[in-house]
Amino acid sequence: MEKYQRIFFELLENSIADNFLRVVVAGQTHDFGTPDSARHSAALTVHNRKLFKRVLADGNLGLAEAYMDGWYEVSEGRIYDLLIILLHANLAEKVRSKASYLWNLGWLRLRQLYRGKYHNVQSHYDIGDDLFETFLDSRLTYTCGYQKTDADDLEALQTNKFDRICQKLRLQEDELLLDIGCGYGALLIHAAKNFGVKGVGLTISKHHCETARRKVQEAGLSDRITIEFASHQEIEGEFDKVVSVGMMEHLTRPEYREYILNIGRVLKPQGIGLIHTIGCNTSKNHHDPFIQKYIFPGSAQPKLSEITGELEREELAILDVENMIRHYAQTGLQWHDRFTKNYDSLDQQKYDSRFYRMWEYYLSCVVAGGAASPSALYQVLFARTSQIDMPFQRV
Repeated sequence: MEKYQRIFFELLENSIADNFLRVVVAGQTHDFGTPDSARHSAALTVHNRKLFKRVLADGNLGLAEAYMDGWYEVSEGRIYDLLIILLHANLAEKVRSKASYLWNLGWLRLRQLYRGKYHNVQSHYDIGDDLFETFLDSRLTYTCGYQKTDADDLEALQTNKFDRICQKLRLQEDELLLDIGCGYGALLIHAAKNFGVKGVGLTISKHHCETARRKVQEAGLSDRITIEFASHQEIEGEFDKVVSVGMMEHLTRPEYREYILNIGRVLKPQGIGLIHTIGCNTSKNHHDPFIQKYIFPGSAQPKLSEITGELEREELAILDVENMIRHYAQTGLQWHDRFTKNYDSLDQQKYDSRFYRMWEYYLSCVVAGGAASPSALYQVLFARTSQIDMPFQRV
């Protein structure tokens, strides 16, 4: 057995306990874990034995690029089943904790770093609305939803999320709501229709701005909602409530302070704000190299301490913190299934087979990350003052 295959199999043998993974290489079957009592199971068929060296060198980036290159297939289960099994196995920690693994793999990873394998580069694909329409809900909401029942479809997940945000903010009729990073304006439209607020949305995407304005007009809400092409640095006026959904993770760490300062600056004395962001639930934030290279270059996952630290610095009273990460697994699962079902409707020259495998892998990462990773999805509720009436129960 080749050296890196042997090391990889030894890692699996020592790490997989309550799941089951079958790996087929050159017609030979290798089983790891317990098939009868497995929480998750998958079978992997390897087409290129260089896979093991690539994964040991580059981790999730190597596993993703090998899938994009057709080096293996998941012959039983789905990609996200494989990723959940590997996350539960905690292979990276196993490597760090055993000297023999470090000795055998240290030079390999150092060489790959020297070659610049982790350099963040934009995908060469021109991604448009046609892609997002294959897997998002009708409002093109590209953030984590909220599941109330097992029967909730994607529309319900996102409506549930909008309702909970509006209820947490305690929106009242004719209040002025600011949405920083408003996307296509779906949250503002929902809040205006169902809670009677007036709203201002900010976006730094010209395409989002134009489309959001059109959707507001189509909803008959042009007299209540304004969409502006502007960033949080350009906020003016005072607002009863401020919300920002899925934006903070796209800021760099040096920007966190100004971002929260600007939110606090425009909140009225009795104003309430809510930040909804993907977060990091560990002491160190290890950015995933696959996501950085192909999906969201330069993105980050703020730690809760970073968010609350900046809120405290601005003397904004923290009212509630909720980690909704498991809801991301359910949202991602519906995105994944809709994308794989609707992919054939896309232009195959624009979105070729390698793109399909890249996007399938990405959406599988969303499912697995929500189900088994130490990531977080924080909703942090805060106010301009602590002297504010609050209900005894969370929404």
